[in-house]
Amino acid sequence: MSDDILNLPPPPPDQRVAYGSDPNQFLDLRFPSSKRKSSGPLVINIHGGFWRAKYDLAHAGHLCAALQASGIATANVEYRRVGNHGGGWPGSFADICDAHQFLLQNADAYRIDPSRLVVMGHSAGGQLALCLAAHEAALHGVISLAGVVDLRRAYDLHLSNDAVVEFLHGTPNEVHESYREADPMQLSIRPQQRLIHGLEDDTVPPAFSRDYVTAKHGKRKEDARLTEIAGANHMDLIDPRSAAWKQVEQRVLQLSA
Repeated sequence: MSDDILNLPPPPPDQRVAYGSDPNQFLDLRFPSSKRKSSGPLVINIHGGFWRAKYDLAHAGHLCAALQASGIATANVEYRRVGNHGGGWPGSFADICDAHQFLLQNADAYRIDPSRLVVMGHSAGGQLALCLAAHEAALHGVISLAGVVDLRRAYDLHLSNDAVVEFLHGTPNEVHESYREADPMQLSIRPQQRLIHGLEDDTVPPAFSRDYVTAKHGKRKEDARLTEIAGANHMDLIDPRSAAWKQVEQRVLQLSA
């Protein structure tokens, strides 16, 4: 069921707005159906696809629409990816930072409470979300859904045909500094972190999140917590039709409260 989410057209957003001049620098906004009388939380969503241009933000529109129906405003961010001009590291991450700044600058217009911003990312988007949290300590929290949270391990395991080598433009020996700067495992992250991983994930092994949380507790004493979902695969976490979705939604609502 969940693999077809990549090709299933999502409900349209309320607004599509540009945060930069490149055709891939835009975001889709969705707001709760009832008019908010005061500012409220917003989830910034970063889609996955191993940072490659062939995967865009459309498939993540389903989870954003589901959160909208539950009363949470969302911003689904598109960004330059490997295969786009300027995509890869650091361009992809620069786009995420620019999208975040755009939302802060327009918080009043969109009735966003800047103190209740949560960033969430799936797969490769989890890496970008955690990197943003490392640079933006004022974020209320960050959620990684089956995130690629250890780039050196991603390299060692050749995940998705060496996607991390494409993203960082080289191996750890060739671009050591880029691996250090981009790897959530190596970064200090102050906002609360919530990781969710399906135990049947054969795309990004569950040990990525499990070992990440262990390392963050032991070395850096960060607030990182893991929810493992039995029977869930890589795509179940972003499919509102899946049995896993209720647990994902619950964690998002808890962090956004």
